[in-house]
Amino acid sequence: MDFGHDDTTKGLIERLEAFMEEFVYPAEDTFFRQRAEAQDPWAPVPLVEELKAAARARGLWNLFLPRTHAYGAGLSNVQYAPLAEITGRALWLAPEALNCSAPDTGNMELLARFGTEAQRRRWLDPLLDGEIRSAFSMTEPAVGSSDARNVATRITRGGDEYVISGHKWWTSGAMSPRAELLIVMGVTDPDAEPYRRQSMILVPKDAPGVEIRRSMSVFGYTDGYHGGHADIVYDDVRVPASNLLGDEGDGFRIAQERLGPGRIHHAMRTIGMAERALEMMIERTSQRTTFGRPIVDHGVVQHWIAEARIRIEQARLLTLKAAWLMDTIGNKGARIEISAIKVAAPAVATWVIDRAIQAHGAGGLSQDFVLAEMYAVARSLQIADGPDEVHRMAIARRETRTARERVPA
Repeated sequence: MDFGHDDTTKGLIERLEAFMEEFVYPAEDTFFRQRAEAQDPWAPVPLVEELKAAARARGLWNLFLPRTHAYGAGLSNVQYAPLAEITGRALWLAPEALNCSAPDTGNMELLARFGTEAQRRRWLDPLLDGEIRSAFSMTEPAVGSSDARNVATRITRGGDEYVISGHKWWTSGAMSPRAELLIVMGVTDPDAEPYRRQSMILVPKDAPGVEIRRSMSVFGYTDGYHGGHADIVYDDVRVPASNLLGDEGDGFRIAQERLGPGRIHHAMRTIGMAERALEMMIERTSQRTTFGRPIVDHGVVQHWIAEARIRIEQARLLTLKAAWLMDTIGNKGARIEISAIKVAAPAVATWVIDRAIQAHGAGGLSQDFVLAEMYAVARSLQIADGPDEVHRMAIARRETRTARERVPA
């Protein structure tokens, strides 16, 4: 394994860091002010459109998309990892500025891999151009959605249409006024074997019967830069049969194909959040004194700083290994390592951000710093894309497989 940056990656890192210094970091105060002043908390912030134009002009556009579409940068996962980390330092601005924000990235990958030509023209092209946004609708309030076999929403064939009926929540991206597409997972054949019951279907957000009941907050935050999260009822929503994504029964497999890259992208950005939190902790404690000396000189703070560096480096290396395996043997072959980084990266970020909040004192809890919102995001990732407990279970099963095979039935 060689995690050294090639010339392409070095060039992109240099351009992206320059973009962050020139455009993103100076715009953060304006972004937060515009967001606070907006009557609609999910409405597009005008500043973001300016940043998108600047990023696209510099060739920093759709960097996430692998070698499957003309719009993508054609990067490997190892090449993209340091770039995603950089954007994670300003999660509320940078990913969308580069058209690399969730949930659109995962949805675009699904459309690129499994969509028909007509589906790609209708939905993928405007997503890749940053003209619209999309949402992913899988989790349900009435069942334990960490087990996909529990999904209850029905997708029923009727002639040339499918009828969708069910109740979803935490539909990421759906609160954005720019969201036009919902990718919905539901049951098409309840009698099939457990992991062939589900299918994915493309539902226009304005289709009759789509009822957005409310938004879901994340520790009180709207999560507006992700497009928010919606509680949605699908009341006999009818769409053409041609809106099915892939074939009937492919829903679980497609979901796994989406969540693998999504998990590693989250891990990459989460490491960037942790790095920024560490920098903020060092800066804050270097500028203030208590008990006659700089706070940074106190032993407990030095322990936090050292421990943060150790944990961040460990998580970064594990993430790069998972990325390398995805590049060399595929997402399926790297699924255990993906589970490992899905657990490890948010755990590291929450630990580092928590200490940075403590180092900032009361200010760390306030809107004057980004730490509280960063913590909310990092903590939510211990549940999103499958709770950590499910991923630990998958890892443990592989680790104990040989021992279990030796045990008589």
